[in-house]
Amino acid sequence: MHDKNFVASLQKGLEVLTCFGRQHGRLTLSEVASLTGVSPASARRSLLTLQQIGYLGGDGKYFWMLPRSLLVAHAYLASRPTPSLAQPLLDALSEKTRESASLGTLLDDDAIIIARSTARRSLSTGLGIGSRLPVYCSAMGRVLLASMTPAESARRIHGMARPRLTASTIVDAAQILQLVARCRSDGYASNDGELEIGVRSMAVPVRDQTGRFVGAMSIAVRAERMTLAEFREAFLSALQRATTALSSRLFGL
Repeated sequence: MHDKNFVASLQKGLEVLTCFGRQHGRLTLSEVASLTGVSPASARRSLLTLQQIGYLGGDGKYFWMLPRSLLVAHAYLASRPTPSLAQPLLDALSEKTRESASLGTLLDDDAIIIARSTARRSLSTGLGIGSRLPVYCSAMGRVLLASMTPAESARRIHGMARPRLTASTIVDAAQILQLVARCRSDGYASNDGELEIGVRSMAVPVRDQTGRFVGAMSIAVRAERMTLAEFREAFLSALQRATTALSSRLFGL
């Protein structure tokens, strides 16, 4: 049944606004229509409206985002306590390990980064706040899947696209479910070159003081620095201490 309170034009406008990104910095009308799945006429109305109110720039062929768009992300970061509480802990973890650390939560079939601290050693993935990682092949994503019931995680995995991003990417649903089950029992998940060749990552769950799952915290390292076993030995305990500290600050948030 159609919800009379649902504003479809607002939904389309937000989908148009969020289709821009690192791979799509400047887009034509037809590209926006293809990325969002709306008609060219609908995409045109959304683009011109967003341009008129200052969220997008345009030259008649291409459109791009303007600084006003940052107001949307800032409103979330400023109004929700978890990112601000996590930031100093991520900074301390990154400073101690000299690696990049992130906090993420679930968005559709992705993990979306809501707080991040970048180390002196930068990774070529260029991740930042708002970056999305596919849940099926990222350490953070597998922690998010492990927070669900086995039936729900299986339903999601079987229902999502699982492209092979590198030669190491695990795309078989049964294998992914095994890794998710292992995460439930071990309390952490790892990734070895599945998102980007030469990059290893590890993630653990974050809960508030009531035990409610709120997200996943991860750390990444270049593969040439250490083996996966050495990575786990060197950084898992530090990652777990950071999440324990964050959990102690979160209460029903």
